[in-house]
Amino acid sequence: MPATFQAETLFIEGADAIAFAQAQFSGNAADLAVGRWQFSAWLDAQGRVRALFQLARVSEHSLLLMLRGGRVEPLADALRRFVFRSKLTLQALPVRALGTSAAMESHTVEQRGDVVVLGCGTHSMTIGAREDDAWRAEQIHLGWPWLPDSALDSLLPPALSLERLQAVAFDKGCYPGQEIAARLHFRGGHKRHMHCVVLSQALPPGSVLRDAQSDVAVVLDNVLTNDAHSALAIINDALAEQAKSHALRWNEDIIDIELRERWPA
Repeated sequence: MPATFQAETLFIEGADAIAFAQAQFSGNAADLAVGRWQFSAWLDAQGRVRALFQLARVSEHSLLLMLRGGRVEPLADALRRFVFRSKLTLQALPVRALGTSAAMESHTVEQRGDVVVLGCGTHSMTIGAREDDAWRAEQIHLGWPWLPDSALDSLLPPALSLERLQAVAFDKGCYPGQEIAARLHFRGGHKRHMHCVVLSQALPPGSVLRDAQSDVAVVLDNVLTNDAHSALAIINDALAEQAKSHALRWNEDIIDIELRERWPA
């Protein structure tokens, strides 16, 4: 399990940069003001989350996308297939240090020389300064997911609470996966949701937990805070509705899991 994370970022620049983001991403990029960021995602045709990210508008015609899991080079290559005649460039930037700094208003963006700062309320994330992962504990408790590789291309927006994070829009027209996202929003029926939990031991991100019959939970991330292993996990609703504590199996180990908070879609 890595002790630190790094910033995988994509720079989108040009006269059509905002229109391109509006047409491809699940969030409402057209409403994003300069100096602000939003959660957003790129979905596949079946509505599954291919990439989850923080999308910052750094100027009138440029966006900085910071992935929350995954690698930026494959994302840039995949997005270029949809540029066609749009007036924009997509540049996968070199991997940079990702760290934590003082509190700053949530969803604000500041450029400090070569460093980009994303305000997160109780703290901020810095791209290009010192490297640390103190932000992880704060964001686990906020319910801000970071996706392990095994979770990419497999989860639908309700499982990651994307509506709560205002990362998926239903009133802006078509984008990849929009029909599935809208159907889940208006009709419901999704049976897996994200929880903040406490685990009896540290687990690698992406760990799948089982009960006696089947897979029932996947751990997105976990970190030691106040002698407890706090985690974000996607849990089957049927299990969550039974009780607040469970003993589940991970490989040959028994993992005690206590459900602390459940987030809606």
